[in-house]
Amino acid sequence: MSALAKRAGHSVDMTQGHVVGHLVRFAVPLLLGNLFQQLYNTVDLWVVGRYVSNAAYSAVGTVTPIINMLIGFFLGLSSGAGVVISQYYGAKKHEKVRETVHTSLVMTLILGVILTVLGILIIPAMLRLMKTDLQAVPEATTYLTIYFSGLLGLMLYNMGSGILRAVGDSNRPFYFLVISALLNIALDLYFVIGVGMGVEGVAYATILAQGISAVLILFVLSRSEDCIRLTLSELKLSFHILKQIVRIGIPSALQMAITSFSNVFVQSYINVFGLDCMSGWTSCTKIDQFLLLPTQSLALAATTFVGQNLGTGQVDRAKQGTRYALFLSWGIALGLAAFVVPSAPYLVAFFNDKPEVVTYGVTFLRLLCPCYILVCINQIYAGSLRGAGISQAPTYIMLLSFVVFRQIYLYVLTNFFVNQPLPVAAGYPLGWLVCSVLTLIYYSRADLAGKRVVDDPTSMPEKN
Repeated sequence: MSALAKRAGHSVDMTQGHVVGHLVRFAVPLLLGNLFQQLYNTVDLWVVGRYVSNAAYSAVGTVTPIINMLIGFFLGLSSGAGVVISQYYGAKKHEKVRETVHTSLVMTLILGVILTVLGILIIPAMLRLMKTDLQAVPEATTYLTIYFSGLLGLMLYNMGSGILRAVGDSNRPFYFLVISALLNIALDLYFVIGVGMGVEGVAYATILAQGISAVLILFVLSRSEDCIRLTLSELKLSFHILKQIVRIGIPSALQMAITSFSNVFVQSYINVFGLDCMSGWTSCTKIDQFLLLPTQSLALAATTFVGQNLGTGQVDRAKQGTRYALFLSWGIALGLAAFVVPSAPYLVAFFNDKPEVVTYGVTFLRLLCPCYILVCINQIYAGSLRGAGISQAPTYIMLLSFVVFRQIYLYVLTNFFVNQPLPVAAGYPLGWLVCSVLTLIYYSRADLAGKRVVDDPTSMPEKN
């Protein structure tokens, strides 16, 4: 381990050492952390599916695109902060890292207020746009209103954990997620089964648990001995740093927000088939989110790895890390597909065992699961490009594939050919295929060396 890594304690210098080892050690705790983060909504779904009603289950499940639209915008923007921090950290520019950390947290506080108000205001319009079944509208409205009221906790946790990951520490964000996820489970069971609160109970449990995770991550940052230490007196916006964050993060933010908004329309195509189809799609997408986590974790590992190595001018090492991340994600995706396809009925029934719901869910899951090898390509290479500071190209490619292509496909399919659930769901793997091809073409021609964020990364590091 390098002297820097030893001094930093939890931070990791990825510019030296075994490539696969760095990727795995970074991705595994991140994967486990994301698994626990997914438990928030998963436990909500399981509790309402088992102890409330099918309408409540559909309500909680169908609102995911609305939540992801606002959260995705913030996560995309925060990824810009992570790239800037990782490249400054790799270049040993510790004062710049410190400045970026404080600017990022101030930005989070401002956006937290804005997105909370915006989220609550758009709920009625979004539910109408999604053609939500009238039986599910009241409970969906209740869940979203409470969820958005506690949005700041989720945002602070994600920005704080992104700061830690940018310097190679993916362990502590995982520990805090374990704590908050277990708390969420306990509160879900207490509020719904013990108190009988229904949908309100699972929503309150979620925002309370997310608030705890935010407090823990901020406490760690305030006690850090590394250059990422949070100091209240230094909380201010550096417009120079903010400009770099926005330049890298806004394309990703718009891509995530617009893609999620597009999924609102996709959800509207599913919702017209009734509550059972809505519930089957909800079960499928929840399982789908778990299955995609290894690839997403490796993509984030590739982003940090590429960012740090380009910070020191090691272009070949950055590309090598990208290749290894792809091979690892392919192996995992194929293994998961071999398990999920035969066991799909049991996985769907875990959430909602109504026979009609299981039939829809299994059909959707068996369509999507074998196509995850396509997701590996577009996610890993997009993550690598973002680590290099190239965020606009993968954003445009994903918007073209996941929004433009998918919406054209669905419109033409349902208006001129057939309007059935399975062909509608096929819009997802077809979008993944288009995205993977275009991303591969762009990556093969990209100049990673010429797209670093930090200024003069080969200059002498600052003293800390």
